[in-house]
Amino acid sequence: MTAMPAGCSRYVQLSSDEFRARLPEALDIYVRAMRYPAGTAEQRAPMWLTHALREGWRCMAALDADDVLLGLAYGYRGRAGQWWHEQVRHGLSRRFGPEAAERWLSDYFELTEIHVKPENQGHQIGEDLLRSLLESVPSANVLLSTPEGTSRAWKLYRRTGFVDVLRDYHFAGDPRPFAILGRTLPLDPR
Repeated sequence: MTAMPAGCSRYVQLSSDEFRARLPEALDIYVRAMRYPAGTAEQRAPMWLTHALREGWRCMAALDADDVLLGLAYGYRGRAGQWWHEQVRHGLSRRFGPEAAERWLSDYFELTEIHVKPENQGHQIGEDLLRSLLESVPSANVLLSTPEGTSRAWKLYRRTGFVDVLRDYHFAGDPRPFAILGRTLPLDPR
């Protein structure tokens, strides 16, 4: 990475214990960045803690000079039997056949969450988090889901080479359409 983005002092990899200690701060960023109701954090906390126990889990954080969390990204090795994996496998198989599902899902890292405080967005923190998170991931592919629609996140994913895997997909229990995006690893240099 080159010069630090405005407001960001350093990027660090968090251990699962450090992640757990910063969970309220991380969930606050998530709720604000996604414009979710405040109660969403309480619903997500157990899931995020469970994710931190999965194989290949890793988390990168952007911190300011006072050690305040500005953003974070985390993910893990996707596997059969995990909720997201099974949802995406079903959608890909139904729309494009089981070969397409196998091609993407046989060896992938699930980019589960990437969020930056709204007031710090647009200063390259998201891209730096994405690149540092994926830097040494040994999987062949990386996959993510994001709500359909124009956003800074979409611009970041396109700029870093993510392509459409499955569009206008509806996860069980969520009325919004999502896009599943993916790309091969490693990422291209800047």
